[in-house]
Amino acid sequence: MAMVLRLSLFLTVLLLSLNPSSALYDDQVGLMDWHQQYIGKAKHVVFHTQKAGRKRVVVSTEENVIASLDLRRGDIFWRHALGATDTVDEMDIALGKYVITLSSGGTILRAWNLPDGQMVWESLLQGSKPSKKFLSVMNFKMDKDNIIFVFGGGCLHAVSSIDGEVLWRKELTTESLQIQQVFQPVDSDIIYAVGFVGSSQFQTYQFNAKTGELLKQSVAAFHGGFSGEISFASDDILVALDATGSHLVLILYQDEISFHQTYISDLVPDSSGVERILPTKLTGIFALKTDSSVVFLRLIGEYKLEVVEKINSAAAFSDALSFSEGQKAFGLVQHVGSRIQLVVKLDNDWNSNLLEESVEIDPQKGLVQKIFINNYMRTDKSYGFRALIVMEDHSLMLLQQGVIVWTREDGLASIIDVTTAELPVEKEGVSVSKVEHNLFEWLKGHILKLKGTLMLASPDDIAAIQAMRLKSSEKSKMTRDHNGFRKLLIVLSGAGKLFALHTGDGRVVWSLLLPSLRRSGSCQFPTGSNIYQWQVPHHHALDENPSILVVSRCGLGSDALGVLSFVDSYTGKELSSLSLAHSIAQVIPLPLTDSTEQRLHLLIDASGRAHLYPKTSEAFKIFQSEFPNIYWYSIDAEKEIIRGHALHSNCGLEETDEYCFNTRELWSIVFPSESEKIISTATRKLNEVVHTQAKVIADQDVTFKYISRNLLFVATVAPKGDCPIGSVTPEESWLVVYLIDTVTGRILHRMTHLGSQGPVHAVISENWVVYHYFNLRAHKYEMSVIEIYDQSRADNKDVWKLLLGKHNLTTPVSSYSRPEVVMKSQSYFFTHSVKTMSVTSTAKGITSKQLLIGTIGDQVLALDKRYLDPRRSINPTQAEKEEGIIPLTDSLPIIPQSYVTHSLQVEGLRGILTVPTKLESTTLVFAYGVDLFLTRIAPSRTYDSLTEDFSYALLLITIVALIAAIFVTWVLSEKKELREKWR
Repeated sequence: MAMVLRLSLFLTVLLLSLNPSSALYDDQVGLMDWHQQYIGKAKHVVFHTQKAGRKRVVVSTEENVIASLDLRRGDIFWRHALGATDTVDEMDIALGKYVITLSSGGTILRAWNLPDGQMVWESLLQGSKPSKKFLSVMNFKMDKDNIIFVFGGGCLHAVSSIDGEVLWRKELTTESLQIQQVFQPVDSDIIYAVGFVGSSQFQTYQFNAKTGELLKQSVAAFHGGFSGEISFASDDILVALDATGSHLVLILYQDEISFHQTYISDLVPDSSGVERILPTKLTGIFALKTDSSVVFLRLIGEYKLEVVEKINSAAAFSDALSFSEGQKAFGLVQHVGSRIQLVVKLDNDWNSNLLEESVEIDPQKGLVQKIFINNYMRTDKSYGFRALIVMEDHSLMLLQQGVIVWTREDGLASIIDVTTAELPVEKEGVSVSKVEHNLFEWLKGHILKLKGTLMLASPDDIAAIQAMRLKSSEKSKMTRDHNGFRKLLIVLSGAGKLFALHTGDGRVVWSLLLPSLRRSGSCQFPTGSNIYQWQVPHHHALDENPSILVVSRCGLGSDALGVLSFVDSYTGKELSSLSLAHSIAQVIPLPLTDSTEQRLHLLIDASGRAHLYPKTSEAFKIFQSEFPNIYWYSIDAEKEIIRGHALHSNCGLEETDEYCFNTRELWSIVFPSESEKIISTATRKLNEVVHTQAKVIADQDVTFKYISRNLLFVATVAPKGDCPIGSVTPEESWLVVYLIDTVTGRILHRMTHLGSQGPVHAVISENWVVYHYFNLRAHKYEMSVIEIYDQSRADNKDVWKLLLGKHNLTTPVSSYSRPEVVMKSQSYFFTHSVKTMSVTSTAKGITSKQLLIGTIGDQVLALDKRYLDPRRSINPTQAEKEEGIIPLTDSLPIIPQSYVTHSLQVEGLRGILTVPTKLESTTLVFAYGVDLFLTRIAPSRTYDSLTEDFSYALLLITIVALIAAIFVTWVLSEKKELREKWR
């Protein structure tokens, strides 16, 4: 039998040695995570197609991203995210090899190497006041150098395109002067700067382009006044609107300034609404926009205008493009039914079309917002044109030869809210995906797996194994799995479009451009707000589809009317929408559902009234039973006040709506504005599950966590401390944190950090709070933790009281009974700046917690909560060591293997969402910004499941070998005993 045990131990060790760790190998990338890269809504585009090689287009976006895209496939060659405050103002190409960008209000000029995106130089341009921004790369050369002219901050700069040196600078900061255009006439060495002085004077400056010398300055008064933009009517005539918006004013500016007026009603008799001149770079043609149409006009004769065309449908047009010697063209896109029509015309000949194409378009992409055209040479030596089109949903598409070459869903770069939905249950007898396998493929697959196990696989074999794994994986099925890994992520983009992403592979299952979030005559400024779970069918109603609630507002102010949209989570169809007669200042999801599993919501308007939804008698009856137990709070950041509210009574005679309720203010906390300013708040997740209230600490002592869903974390700083780091001294700034009960307004804890400032990022889970801030005295970031324990239950440690039933464990916890709480806190240095923070969540709350920290490098770091234990000490006792207390250090460790995103970056990281799965050990982590990233992590390792690459075949072989070994050794043992007996 000893031989049997030794053989069994050897085979077991051999089996375990084949799976030595749970690390992520190269061939596992993409099996448990996915990463998607986007750029955002394009606003500036320059093409680079003149030279042979890769044809590319450089794009700057509203997400402050500069990217070079492959014109053939739309893939990203290189990309740079400049940051939230470094807004790209203008973009151009210099010397045929540099991409020039102007950003940060016209103060930062950069040159990027076109092939690889490396920054060549950067110039800081000084300015004295905010102004419009202009960037122009002039064609004439001076000492083999193209000159870049930049206007920003009220100053005109001439910059060398080779090294970014400022050649000369002129300040144009006359009082009330607003520069409207900076330009250079064709084949001229003169730079013109034109603008308005006040609202009734027109002023021009003429500069020598090479030296910056002021050649001429002119000013003239126009009694009708000016409004809006200035555009070109011809090379030497500008056009503007008068102050009333009823006249077009032609401005002759080169020699002596003169004005000529034309009634808009004479040109466009049926015009209505407010007109404005669209900023264009067309020659000889300008556009006038009204509420319902776009009118193109041109100058004929001397100061006479005529209407070239009036377009009543949605349309967009490009700037002029020089494609042949002395010829310029521009593109015009307009919607015709479900198709879009692209027309390319000569800018001086409206009647002839160089190109006319039509293509079917997905209606969920909305209307065309912008168009950029580029020319190319066909095989027959004629000119062809391609169009890069930006749609209403922020998607980007390339149209060429009447087909859509590629499309990018860049609306996903501006996610503003996320929620999840379960997938439907797989029906028995129905195969969701049918995959055919033959014997040859089966044998080939097993041979490749064997080669990979024996480490004999070539790179091509490894790629084939990876493809087989992805193909055979069930992670992309449209049904639930028993572990709960497959779900739908429903996201709302800044464009007002809903996307449903599959957690398995990140593909878009459905998308919906919400009608309530599209500009219309009744809603000029629709803004999206949040997504909420509306109807989540329980196990007895699995045939019903879940639905979500999208809350939006029709306007920008606090009194803007609200709009509710109800969307099917499985199909993406809008079930219904509701335009409200009141505003929406706050949305409170209630922990109540009706018989159809619809969740009750309380909407608070700007006047403080509460409105119940859904408006049904059943919901009203359920709501009435919980009427006295509903509390909420509001934060007035301008007045530095936090208020607590409760329901009072029906609106009564003031409103006929029986689902409207008056509210009353229960308490308020006023922070002195001269010493404190609210900069951050945090609360617990509504769906967080706490496994146990008791916590066993060293020496078998028991403490009880203070668990309250009404806990609010508030961070305030000194008024001078609410500024960028480094602009205030430690004596001028301090940070104060509060823990407040939102039912009673009682301040449970207050702590002051002298010499500290924000930004503050905080997260609350169970009975602890972790927050991140900057310590000015130490010149380091810090993270502090506060743990809250309930002393009122300390008597429950007596075993006899528990046996005799004289404990208070079942006593209801009430916010109105003053809690006996004890706080434990500790602070640690942390080496990283933080963008966002979150915490892992699991189904039962048993698994240990990890903090998910979005770093300044756009990565997600998982930090074990044990490192933020306030009971850490330099020399922990033996009991504390057994409990798992880590010895105290002044800094929190950064372990490279703890990066959830591995070596990837989530550019522009804004938020981290954690989603519990049915498997208690595992959490889904979704990080979003300009990029999207999803993975699943196990903070306490996968203690309740086997890994996906576990070899069941090897386990079966091991069991069979053990049984065979036992049988053989048993036979040999019997024979040996028989021989010994015969001796």
